[in-house]
Amino acid sequence: DLYTSGVWKKEGESPASGTLPVLYINTENNAPITSKDVYVQATCYVDPMGSEDCPASGSKESPLALSIKGRGNWTWQGFDKKPYRLKLSAKEAMLGMKKSKHFVLMAGADDNLGFMKNPLGYELSRRMKLAWTPDCRPLEVVLNGNYIGLYFLTENIRVDADRVNVTEQTDNSDEDVTGGWLVEVDNYNSDPHISVKVTDKSQDIWITYKSPEVLSAAQEDYLQSQFDAIRDAVYDKDRTSTEWERLVDMYAMARVYVVREILQDEEGFHGSFYLHKERGNDTKWVAGPVWDFGNAYSRDRHKFIWERPEFECFFIDQIYQFPRFQEAVKNVFGDFYREEYPSIDQFIDSFASSISVAAVADHSRWPQYGTDNVSAKASTLKSYVHDKIGWLAKQWGTTGSADIKSPACDTIGNDQSAIVYDLQGRRVSDTSKP
Repeated sequence: DLYTSGVWKKEGESPASGTLPVLYINTENNAPITSKDVYVQATCYVDPMGSEDCPASGSKESPLALSIKGRGNWTWQGFDKKPYRLKLSAKEAMLGMKKSKHFVLMAGADDNLGFMKNPLGYELSRRMKLAWTPDCRPLEVVLNGNYIGLYFLTENIRVDADRVNVTEQTDNSDEDVTGGWLVEVDNYNSDPHISVKVTDKSQDIWITYKSPEVLSAAQEDYLQSQFDAIRDAVYDKDRTSTEWERLVDMYAMARVYVVREILQDEEGFHGSFYLHKERGNDTKWVAGPVWDFGNAYSRDRHKFIWERPEFECFFIDQIYQFPRFQEAVKNVFGDFYREEYPSIDQFIDSFASSISVAAVADHSRWPQYGTDNVSAKASTLKSYVHDKIGWLAKQWGTTGSADIKSPACDTIGNDQSAIVYDLQGRRVSDTSKP
């Protein structure tokens, strides 16, 4: 009797539930994966398990070449169920995602709400219309013949035409150092970073640079000067000042903030807070993409995340004091509340249903983590979402709108060459696009 995960099994079959695609990974000589720094050579293939939305990637007879290593900080150190970083030898549309060599396997061992914190955070980001949001899809994983549970194959954050679409800047270069940039406000100072001094915090702001990865003196000076200027601008005692808006895209920041606020994610501006910038002296830093909602709903839902937080909320506690930013937040929230909020329960219920049987199999493998009752966790999650959004509606109202109307233009006497930007403040290179 092998009825242990909601599905009857025959002797010798995989303990995977059979309700999700299965990723099979085999390392060279069954080598263990013990490092976040050193890749292990491996092969892999995806069995769609009958899913019409998931193409097969490789096969048991003809697997894909792969390198794999550990990833994460607390999630790598604190849990037996580990997250991994994957690097394929060639671009592949894994689980039907956009083709890439680069993905991560998120374990969700730290998620006490039925594996749904990150999926919900990414869904809110999409509904909040951020420039790009990582795709995140559930699957089960068998590593070297051993079932290791329910995972989430996720697009990692990197500079790429289909991800963070900015001009890739050469490492250790003295050429145009204005961009593109991809950085993270980090809660670990072990990664390559610059430090931004602040007088009212318990620690400096650590800005880890992701692209470029190795900085010349000119690049480091530029990055330092940019974030020193942002710090000075957001700490300006004149809250009518618009200097910070010259440096940072206000509406992108508002969208990221509303996502974090809905999820009561007090760690959201302490670490895993990404910003990017396109090349150019007059381009702005754009908040996003979002990443890591493991701290969601861990504290009081009837306060703002920057009020007496458990973690330092860098920048956002100061930025929120500007009335123009508060108005942008109300506009973003109003659009979301009217257009997207009514169907959020449907998303949660649908996602919970899709992983519920696999979660039982995962809980059998890792009884110390996860849950064997995703439906109950989904009900709890929905109650938290409604409670927080109801409280925010009282603070911000629900009538605001971020719909931007085109202003009337004055006639210019002479023709001028145009530089075109999108609404996220990124320079558009191909102006033939509609």
